[in-house]
This record gives sequence, structure tokens and C-alpha cells, in this order.
Amino acid sequence: MNRADIVSSIVVSAHALARIAAQDAENDAPAAQWRALTLLEREPDQRVGALARASRTTQPGMTRLLGELERAGLVSRSPDASDSRATVVDITDAGRTALEEWREAFRRTLAPRFADLDAADWDALHRSAEILAAHSIEQHPESGVGE
Repeated sequence: MNRADIVSSIVVSAHALARIAAQDAENDAPAAQWRALTLLEREPDQRVGALARASRTTQPGMTRLLGELERAGLVSRSPDASDSRATVVDITDAGRTALEEWREAFRRTLAPRFADLDAADWDALHRSAEILAAHSIEQHPESGVGE
């Protein structure tokens, strides 16, 4: 397998694992919900447009999703301190708790699939996770710095 195929295989496998974990955990919340909460956990106080771009969705779609998350108490909106016409969104404590519970459900659900791995396999996965994390930091096109 060449290098480009390796990266592609990782992306496809990661999507498959996320889908399997959601199904096995019987989690019917949309993946977009968890993606938005994760983005807000990493970088609080984001504008709707920035969240939409980072999530690869439309601004109206993100506005609808955030309305649902706000009604559920998972996010809060407040005026942007730098522009009173704009609103920023942040994750709430309940949102953080929900995100951690979702991650724990995935850990429990996926654990049996990896139970037969030996120490060398775990070491390889650990190193792979470090590499993937280092190369999945989003870049601001205009500045080149991570979000």
C-alpha cells in the first residue's frame, strides 16, 4: 500500500468505526452535534459562520443545529465582545458532560473489537494516534496557524 492509500484507508476506517460505534451504542444524535461540541470544546466562543465552515455545513444548517443544542442546554450564545452585531457560541458544562459521555460510550462499544491486540499493536496504534492528532490541526488559510 502506498503512502496516499494509507492515509485514505485511515480516514475511511475512522468514519466506519465512528458509524459502527454510534450504531452499537444506540446513539441517534447526529454526528454534526458531536462535531460542533468538539469544535467548541477546543476553541470556545466561536461565531456561527466559523463553526459552519469548520463543520463543512451551511450557516443556516449550523444555526438550526445550534438552536437545538441551545434548547438542550448543551451550548450558550452571547454577544461578541468585539462586534455587538455578532453572536458567539460556547459549550456549556452540560455540553462537556454530554460529550464525555458520548466518548465513553464509544470507548465501551469499540473495546471488544480491539480486545485481541497485543502490546506491539497497541504501541503502533498509540503512535498512529499521536501522528494523526499532530496532522489534523486545522489551519487558518490566511495565517497558517492552527485554530
